[in-house]
Amino acid sequence: MRTLAIGDIHGGLKALTQVLKRANVTSDDTLIFLGDYVDGWSESAELIAFLIDLRTRQQCIFIRGNHDVWCHEWLLDGHIPEVWYIHGGKETLESYARVDYDKEQHVQFYNNLENYYIDSQNRLFLHAGFTAIDGVEKEVFYKNFFFDRTLIETALLAEKLSIENLSNPKYALERFDQYTEIYIGHTPTIKFNRTTPTKALNLWNVDTGAAFTGKLSILDIDTKEFWQSDPLPELYPTEKGRNQKPLRSK
Repeated sequence: MRTLAIGDIHGGLKALTQVLKRANVTSDDTLIFLGDYVDGWSESAELIAFLIDLRTRQQCIFIRGNHDVWCHEWLLDGHIPEVWYIHGGKETLESYARVDYDKEQHVQFYNNLENYYIDSQNRLFLHAGFTAIDGVEKEVFYKNFFFDRTLIETALLAEKLSIENLSNPKYALERFDQYTEIYIGHTPTIKFNRTTPTKALNLWNVDTGAAFTGKLSILDIDTKEFWQSDPLPELYPTEKGRNQKPLRSK
């Protein structure tokens, strides 16, 4: 009975089914998805349908990512913000136009996404980050859960410089002290020239760049063993994914 964290998928259903098989996932495992299910590769609508079915067969916790927020808003009111369209929304719209889907069922899926999850061992799971030094329950700007990068940037800087060299370590690192471990996606590790799940302080980044040239990763949060799909461009050789888009806009 494992607990497995899964990084950003971005419409890469082939990668998800492949890595679930490689990790020998069974119905006894708990799966914690860290958000960004859609936008990028061509199977976003199909992926959501797969996840809806998957949660009927085993314990799944679905975290909300920024791309999921945009897609949810479109399903609700038809609004297509330009930032979404050019950063993977176009492919998601094409996917939804191509397949037959139950709109109410998909809307309910997005309605039920979690902004964050804290387990019985005080381990925090969320898509991006938070800024409140007292923890996520005190976060005023809820959009930080989907967009923040200061959490991962602070962790990486602290690892590089060492905690003692930070000008004000108490303020910079107090967020991390609230939890035994923190698991995120959102900022692909390939941005930092790393291709596997990356640890800095007590934070694990499981987004290994599946939206771009990287792989989709599953991490066992107890043993830290991980499994990866093939690089997504190899699974979708006729597609670009989000490889022509700047990483900082994710």
